[in-house]
Amino acid sequence: MIHDLKRQGLSVSAIARQLGIDRKTVRKHLAGGVKAPAYKPRPPRPRELEPYEPYLLERIALYPGLSAKRLFREITAMGFAGGYTTVTDFLRSCRPPRIKPFERRFETPAGRQAQVDFAQFKAEFTD
Repeated sequence: MIHDLKRQGLSVSAIARQLGIDRKTVRKHLAGGVKAPAYKPRPPRPRELEPYEPYLLERIALYPGLSAKRLFREITAMGFAGGYTTVTDFLRSCRPPRIKPFERRFETPAGRQAQVDFAQFKAEFTD
């Protein structure tokens, strides 16, 4: 950006004023003493749970109802030093989502059924 402003014909002082930086900093950039940082993606960190994932997958396949607390205790005994949330997040991604059972509603003809919450009443039904 500083080089672009210099190419447009601005003086060092004008560039410094426009960018809000010191003139010496502008001179340093124009002299090539400061290079723009070359950012690159970080290398992926090895996950703490990775050595235990096959064991967890095997246990879930054999016993789908095992709780995360129990599996956490098992791998902690095997040497896992991570947290409980790490295990629950992994298990949530592996297990199929829980589907709520569908409630079938039933309909009754008008006048056949009455429902009241928190009230007392007396009704006489005649046919």
